[in-house]
Amino acid sequence: MSDLFTPEAFADPGAGPLYVQLHRRIAEAIASGRLQPGDNLPPERELAALTGLSRVTVRKGVEALVASGQLVQRRGSGTFVAPRVERLEQALSLLTSFTEDMGRRGRRVESRWLARGLHAPAPEEVMALGLGANDRVARLARVRSSDGTPLAIERASLPASILPDPEGVEASLYAVLEARGTRPVRAVQRISAANLGARDADLLGVPPGAAGLRIERVSYLPSGQVVEFTRSLYRGDAYDFAVELKLAPEAERNHA
Repeated sequence: MSDLFTPEAFADPGAGPLYVQLHRRIAEAIASGRLQPGDNLPPERELAALTGLSRVTVRKGVEALVASGQLVQRRGSGTFVAPRVERLEQALSLLTSFTEDMGRRGRRVESRWLARGLHAPAPEEVMALGLGANDRVARLARVRSSDGTPLAIERASLPASILPDPEGVEASLYAVLEARGTRPVRAVQRISAANLGARDADLLGVPPGAAGLRIERVSYLPSGQVVEFTRSLYRGDAYDFAVELKLAPEAERNHA
């Protein structure tokens, strides 16, 4: 590893800021497998001595890699190459549950419950679910994991008339709804980028500020009634969302 961090490696003035060069050099070593998950980087003082860079420069380059999730820092232990997380591709053309998605891949699913119960609806729940002022809402909040790796935080809201007993949901919400004859058949889903706050990052096992995907879903019964309003946060380093695009009919293209 010592030949990764020599003063000669940072001698090109046209290669950009020194902290960026250090960042790039470590990132490339991780990508190529030269640095493996769990490998311990030299301490900041030693890394500065090896590279001939200042400790401020070393700290800045390492912090950028920690923020991107490629390195992890453990108090009292040092800085390590982060465990690899298998990227999952999720199609956007099917209305499926997390349990179904992971089951198709042959993966084990776990849930860590954060909250389950009936509540007076918040204004955004009233709007999204079409509730009256005196209606109740079932809220489910949990961390969804697969094979021991936390992947998403789901916060679902449903009318109490649809889910009167949220405590009865143990694994798949959609399986419970299907058994009740109230499983949604279509949904409108919006995806946006997010930087994870400290609490959500801790739940997902990533550094604060790490990239995430915010997904808001409103789901409907065949009758058009709204049955579910879910706000989820997914790890940005674990998910790719894919959608199939088709050429528009010729009549529509001619009017574009």
